[in-house]
Amino acid sequence: MFLKKLTNFYDSVVYIWGPIYILMKKYIQSLLSIIFFVSLHTKAQETLPIYSDYLSDNVFLIHPASAGIGECGKVRLTARQQWVGVKDSPELQTLSFHSRAGDNSKAGYGFVLFNDKNGYHSQKAVQGTYAYHLDLGNENLFNQVSFGLSFSAVQNEVDQTGFFNDPAVSQVVESSFYFNADFGMAYHYKGFSSYFTVKNILLSAKNKLNSNFESFNLRNYILGAGYFFGDENNVQFEPSFMFQYKDQTGEKIADINLKAYKKFSNTQLWAAISYRRSFDGTVFGDAHYVTPIVGVNYKKYMIAYTYTKQTGDITFSNGNFHQISLGIDILCRKRRASACPNINGSF
Repeated sequence: MFLKKLTNFYDSVVYIWGPIYILMKKYIQSLLSIIFFVSLHTKAQETLPIYSDYLSDNVFLIHPASAGIGECGKVRLTARQQWVGVKDSPELQTLSFHSRAGDNSKAGYGFVLFNDKNGYHSQKAVQGTYAYHLDLGNENLFNQVSFGLSFSAVQNEVDQTGFFNDPAVSQVVESSFYFNADFGMAYHYKGFSSYFTVKNILLSAKNKLNSNFESFNLRNYILGAGYFFGDENNVQFEPSFMFQYKDQTGEKIADINLKAYKKFSNTQLWAAISYRRSFDGTVFGDAHYVTPIVGVNYKKYMIAYTYTKQTGDITFSNGNFHQISLGIDILCRKRRASACPNINGSF
């Protein structure tokens, strides 16, 4: 009897996870071949910084496996300003889009354009993403495994024309190009969502300031999960977390989040609170951030405001961080089954 149960269990595991294993094997083999080829000709640096954008229905900015994962294609525009009132303080603008390739297609695609400026340094980039979604459920049960791969082409620029009367600094504009890539996986089951992503998987091969060969490991491992529950006639909740581990420095960053949703006719109000803390960080010590977010979804439109307050022993400014997010859902398809909000839109 025991052997029979064990055999049935093994058959079930092979039936469910066998196709996933084969698909993962193909993805990893292709991915390693591409990485080896590209890394011979390019150098990579950390690209798009990771803030709290993903809580404004913008998971795609972090996780490539979310491309085309929901019932609608999503266009999102964000504008972020840090340390308001400080000259040449960091700012970031992003424009993203992702969708399913077709009504019955398992493939998803997307792109991100971003401009990241910090004082005299700036990065402008375009990122393209391909994702594959393996459906394990049916019309009444959302159960899905996803894989995604992103490639980025980035222009890195330093503008030194603002340095006057300083003979040690050349008053020139220097720019260079590099490439980067991210790989991720996701699993969704009903209201449960989870992501694992490795960012910056290409390595920079040479430091311009040093003629000697020097390899920089900029890989960032990101694990996140959340659970959506509640009565849609009252208030619904979505607690979640995200954990980052930076391979080069050993820095760890943890986010603890809570979102609440309230539906009124064809309008949905929502709010979120996020607490971020870094561990084993830089010489400046561990950082703490508290981020409240408020948003509204009206039919296919979305608008959200994000405010981040930095706390701790060392803070760089009292201006804190402000961000506006705008969005519209397009190319919507028939909803298949109930799931978390980043799978099924509000309406």
